Amino acid sequence: MTDPLFRADPYLRRHAARVLAVTPAGIVLDRSAFYARAGGQPGDSGMLRWEGGETPIIDTLKGEGGIVLHVPAGGAPLPPEGAEVEAALDWDRRHRLMRMHSSLHLLCSLIPGAGVTGGQIGADRSRLDFDLAEPPAKEWLTERLNALIAEDHPITETSISEEELDANPGLVRTLSVQPPRGTGRIRLVRIGDAAKPVDLQPCGGTHVRSTAEIGRVVVQKLENKGKANRRVYVALAEEGGAA
Repeated sequence: MTDPLFRADPYLRRHAARVLAVTPAGIVLDRSAFYARAGGQPGDSGMLRWEGGETPIIDTLKGEGGIVLHVPAGGAPLPPEGAEVEAALDWDRRHRLMRMHSSLHLLCSLIPGAGVTGGQIGADRSRLDFDLAEPPAKEWLTERLNALIAEDHPITETSISEEELDANPGLVRTLSVQPPRGTGRIRLVRIGDAAKPVDLQPCGGTHVRSTAEIGRVVVQKLENKGKANRRVYVALAEEGGAA
């Protein structure tokens, strides 16, 4: 298995690692801060450097048996198996994805009761699809999102047992994807105080430490994607215009 260092510290930008294998699907390290694509969050990119060479990593994927596959750019040099490398994230991109991911959890809190039918996190723009006939106006959503962001709520994680999740099915907002099972525990991301959280739901992705770190956002547009499926696009304010 690859030790997922981002679990303990999502702010880890670079670290030493050892190459376990070099396969057609990607480079396997013994430990990695790179997030593997899952749950609508893209895989990380960055660089691997070793004595005598370096290679850009353009994507990170999940492999079988808990390994993480670091996908090199086409034609790039490959490290030898067993080599000690420095793994360095494209931190600017990762941090933007963390900010966007946290903003989507806040968006969920503003549309309670509506299941999430799909979504995609992007560094420039993200979206969530809701099982909803009539969404709130984008101006209202923008105002409320930025109010929650400005309140500087802490973002933390906790966990519950699989049995506790079964007893509280409303915690799962996604209709098409269920939290991974098998370990006996389900990771939850909580925004706000434990006694009265702004949002609490299963999530395996990376997030910022507090809502203030997200910065201002703007809801760019709403789209009708079916009889009761509404798509909401959110961007960081510097990308989407003044909020």
